[in-house]
Amino acid sequence: MTSSLDQAKEALGARLRELRLDAGLTGTELAHRAGWHQTKVSKIEYGKTKPTDEDIRAWCGLTGSDAQVPDLIATLRNIEAAWLEWRRVLGTGTTRRQQASIRLEAGTEVMRVYHPFLIPGLLQTAEYAEGVLRRVIEFQQVPNDIDEGVAKRMERQQILYRRNHRFHFVLAEQALLTTVGDDRTMIGQLDRLLAVIGMPRVLLGIVPAESPYQVSMTNFTMFDNSRVMVETVTAELTVTQPREIAQYGRAFDVLAGQSVSGDEARALIRKALEGRSKGREG
Repeated sequence: MTSSLDQAKEALGARLRELRLDAGLTGTELAHRAGWHQTKVSKIEYGKTKPTDEDIRAWCGLTGSDAQVPDLIATLRNIEAAWLEWRRVLGTGTTRRQQASIRLEAGTEVMRVYHPFLIPGLLQTAEYAEGVLRRVIEFQQVPNDIDEGVAKRMERQQILYRRNHRFHFVLAEQALLTTVGDDRTMIGQLDRLLAVIGMPRVLLGIVPAESPYQVSMTNFTMFDNSRVMVETVTAELTVTQPREIAQYGRAFDVLAGQSVSGDEARALIRKALEGRSKGREG
């Protein structure tokens, strides 16, 4: 089976082939003009060889596509780093990944986070974080460093109180209802969200469950306008292509536009709290 990395190389090659064809050049002609071996063009176009930055610049120059250079180079640089399987990211447990998040978040002025079914890490209580990370450790079958991982996730949250950082969280209402741990854990987590609404530099929006379908989305985090990180079942995807980042930005704007904040968000959280409290009383 072709790996995700191979697919990315093939996709880049296909884009380059389109530029060549649009310019009316054969592969042999392009190779000759660039001073390359005649097989280099076909190897790049079919994902067998990864081009260099200079190859991209030469290709675009010879096909009259100089405007495509920034996006294509971003694609090239993204290929190796974009798709990291969890078995690599979490090879030594969850702590190292949390430390990487601290560095990334510290260098970000504006974070935009969307999650359809869980509370994001920066807003989690320790008990909720433990429940989430425990499931990650069990499912991904990685070393159990639960205490260290939770402590590092709590350390990450210090960024919420620093100046020159702003945060916009958008959650689907389902995130208030998904059970992590037990009712006690959920009550503590929902109380935490009520406190978050009053924090400076933090905007929390909740998309009501009955909102109409507008955009298909998994969870993702935007770091300024420089990268987007998406979590899948098997891997962590990092997006750095400007056109793709712009698409995620549009998607976030749609979701944020559907969300409620302030008193309306509080009402949804209190509704979820009431449900948990009744469950404990019963």
